[in-house]
Amino acid sequence: MKAVVKSHDLSNEFYTPEKCYITELSNSNDDPDVSITRARLEPGVTTRWHRLSSTSERYYIISGEGRVEIGDLSPQNVKAEDIVLIPPMCPQRITNIGSEDLVFLAICTPRFTNDVYEDIE
Repeated sequence: MKAVVKSHDLSNEFYTPEKCYITELSNSNDDPDVSITRARLEPGVTTRWHRLSSTSERYYIISGEGRVEIGDLSPQNVKAEDIVLIPPMCPQRITNIGSEDLVFLAICTPRFTNDVYEDIE
């Protein structure tokens, strides 16, 4: 890894089939140990059930209110500053239960690549 400062650029946000908006903040071969993505989910929307193989994920809730479903845990409400830990191969989805956008960071180790994503809906 080389020393670098990356600027947040919302103009790179894109919509995914998972039903949320994504901005890749840091995801490159130059730093294969971790990726950081900003996710934005509109009110009332639930992401598709999915899981990641060989990749652990953490959600850090920035703003809004959600209900997260992971593995065998009961659904749990989350809000700003909550952290959700998701092991590899764990089924997951999140719902925006608030009236404003739900915004969170998705931090993956090792870094997220499309081949680890599995839609299980």
